[in-house]
Amino acid sequence: MSTRARRRLALVLLAVIALAVGAVPAVAATTQHRASFTQIQDEVMCVVCHEPLAVAQSPEAFQERDYIRQLILQGESRTQIERNLVAQYGPAVLATPPAHGFNVLVYVIPPLVVILGIATLVSVIPRWRRRARDAAPAATSPPLSAADAQRLDDDLARTT
Repeated sequence: MSTRARRRLALVLLAVIALAVGAVPAVAATTQHRASFTQIQDEVMCVVCHEPLAVAQSPEAFQERDYIRQLILQGESRTQIERNLVAQYGPAVLATPPAHGFNVLVYVIPPLVVILGIATLVSVIPRWRRRARDAAPAATSPPLSAADAQRLDDDLARTT
């Protein structure tokens, strides 16, 4: 791979990384809207049985659901409800980790691994193909001697 192609690949990777890192705060910023019980129930875990609150059937899950209903009736937003749940039950109540601090790695590392894997394949596969082409035996066979050619003609004449 030429240095020019490597530079282009590096620029593309940097752009994708910048977009991925820039998208994480955007996702966090869009969470400030009206609360929906079913949506919150899908994003919250039961702290006792460690299942999504939507399917949990423990007594603690029913208490969490009642607490969420009370907060919705008080007119709190989804973000405020999530904050109250974290204050009440701890960060284990959230189904997805918040996108700040060390938890940003959860959102950044998987795309980086995929990008690095693709970049590795893009740079390695042409080398493998070149090596295979260089190592392949020549497709031409040596010419037949006069005796071998005569024997081949005799064999072909007998079979037809």
